[in-house]
Amino acid sequence: MEGDSVTLNNRLTEILSVDEFLWWFSYTKIIAIIDKPTDIFDVYDDALDGIFRDRLKLNKQTGSLTITNTTMKHAGDYEQMTNKLFAIFSLTVYARLPVPVISSNSSQCSSSSSSYCSLVCSVVNVGHVTLSWYKGNSLLSSISVSDLSISLSLPLEVEYQDKNSYSCVLNNPISNQTRHLDISQLYSVHCCGSTEAVIRLVLSALVGVATVILLVYDIRSRRHILLLLLPTKKK
Repeated sequence: MEGDSVTLNNRLTEILSVDEFLWWFSYTKIIAIIDKPTDIFDVYDDALDGIFRDRLKLNKQTGSLTITNTTMKHAGDYEQMTNKLFAIFSLTVYARLPVPVISSNSSQCSSSSSSYCSLVCSVVNVGHVTLSWYKGNSLLSSISVSDLSISLSLPLEVEYQDKNSYSCVLNNPISNQTRHLDISQLYSVHCCGSTEAVIRLVLSALVGVATVILLVYDIRSRRHILLLLLPTKKK
């Protein structure tokens, strides 16, 4: 994982008694040298535009090489070589995974006429990962990518009355990130959308009734005043 440290063990000494050897990166640059008889233990961390600067540590006792605070640039082949023997280490570095984001079609999910809600689980700037929808522990669908820095999205339709647990999982070979889906929140949105419409209808009706009452009261009041102002007939 990016940011972690990795140690490449001294395989040549494990096989034979070797006291002099080089560490290479991708067969192109020497990044460390060990010569125990002359007490030379050097690292060349300015190689390759300084991608190893302050990251290489040599163990003088074992001859192992440690790379600290790894990045994607450190992925590749590492060679431990003498004039007769060599050992190869292949290193893969994975980026830290973001937590997936679950979004919905708000207009469709809040519609009282729909019994389903369309969701999308998405991530951005990822590579060498798989994005999956799970219903409980059962895999529903998945999509994988081997490229770097790409965006992924995976749709899902759920029913409002569904009581199952759903989750969207992003994983690579060494880690994963999970976002759980709360169906009750979606149902609440769906429910409240319908309730809001009913409340608006009731309020409109109440306003209408109140208006009619005020008009009737106003008409009666005017009529009463008019009767009081009219002269009374003499018998």
